[in-house]
Amino acid sequence: MAGRSIAKAFHGMASAIRARQKLFWGVTAAVCAFNLAVPVLLLSVVRKPVDFFTLNPWLSRLPEYLSTDSAPFTKKIAFLSQMALAWCSADGPDGVEWGVIFDIPSLARTLFTSLLFAAYFALWSVRRGQVRACGAGMKAARAGGVAGAATSVLGLTTGPCTLAGCGVPVLPVAGLAFTGLSSGTLALFANLSRVSIAVVLVAMTAAMLWLGFRVATAQPTVQAPVS
Repeated sequence: MAGRSIAKAFHGMASAIRARQKLFWGVTAAVCAFNLAVPVLLLSVVRKPVDFFTLNPWLSRLPEYLSTDSAPFTKKIAFLSQMALAWCSADGPDGVEWGVIFDIPSLARTLFTSLLFAAYFALWSVRRGQVRACGAGMKAARAGGVAGAATSVLGLTTGPCTLAGCGVPVLPVAGLAFTGLSSGTLALFANLSRVSIAVVLVAMTAAMLWLGFRVATAQPTVQAPVS
């Protein structure tokens, strides 16, 4: 029974994403842009303006590294999973004032979070249309949208980003303004970020399963927008 309900929820998710493709990809792009740009902008405002950006110059040698037998396949995968693709920074009197690193883990985390939020709002949009088509009250649908927006803001502001020169390697976006604090306080921010983003992702996943099930239950009313 539980397996059938979960399968039905995933079917509802797929239907909602197909029906709201523009919304889905628009939210994905917006959340990605926020996660990538805000750490740099915030640090530029509260610490020092960014003055350096570069792509990893080693990327040009990546095809050669992958095609040779100089290292075991598992070692190559481990290397790629932690590889930095680009970084930006600001220099201070004693070296690097701060730096933001765009590596594989942070980009994968950003993409996953963006797709999750986008799927939620596609589901919410379809469910709102179903409720309206049935002539039911919109209070629950509006509450779902408000809850999703609040959860998204919490997730975006507590999501971790990879840093250099700030005392700890990972801090939440909201904690970047306080990078002048003690290392113990920064470590606390980092730990809170890991917990909060996990809570947000679990909450969003549960909400998506519920919305997906409700959307699939009312499947006849799910229609793609007329182009």
